[in-house]
Amino acid sequence: MKKNPKPEKKGGHASKSHWAATAFCLAVALSAALSLASEAMLSGAGLAIALFILCLFILLGILFDIIGVAVTAADPKPFHSMAAHKVKGAKESLKLLKNASTVSSVCNDVVGDICGIVSGTTTTVIVVRLQGLLDFVPALVLSVGLTALVSGFTIGGKALGKGVAMKSSTKVVYFVGRVISVFHR
Repeated sequence: MKKNPKPEKKGGHASKSHWAATAFCLAVALSAALSLASEAMLSGAGLAIALFILCLFILLGILFDIIGVAVTAADPKPFHSMAAHKVKGAKESLKLLKNASTVSSVCNDVVGDICGIVSGTTTTVIVVRLQGLLDFVPALVLSVGLTALVSGFTIGGKALGKGVAMKSSTKVVYFVGRVISVFHR
């Protein structure tokens, strides 16, 4: 007589594959939504608007990277005290910290990667528009130059953001907890 196999513990193979499937679905949905929003805003928009949209996606990627790092670095002790005193946003902050691995993955991997992809697409749109204005500059120079600048701003911003996230992790997590608490009624 065979024994029934033990059920997977939390954090086991079944829960990891469930998270991978969830991350896949979340990435597809968010990517479609952000790409659709980007396309809608870029169609018919001028160069200034396209550059503004590009900056928004770069900043969004940096912001979510800061949140992802902060939740892995923050100490839950101050939030336990705040929750005991019924401070608005403390419970939500504790929930973020309890799920730090998932929150970090969503912020850094899902949202961060999607912002990188959408900013790349936006960069392509900007290069095409610049080619029309600057027909004396070779397309390769425009493409490589703008792509390098976008990469530099994204990577440099995230590098600065990581320092902020590590140094002010409690403040960052509390701010996000407060924002979430507005929607938790």
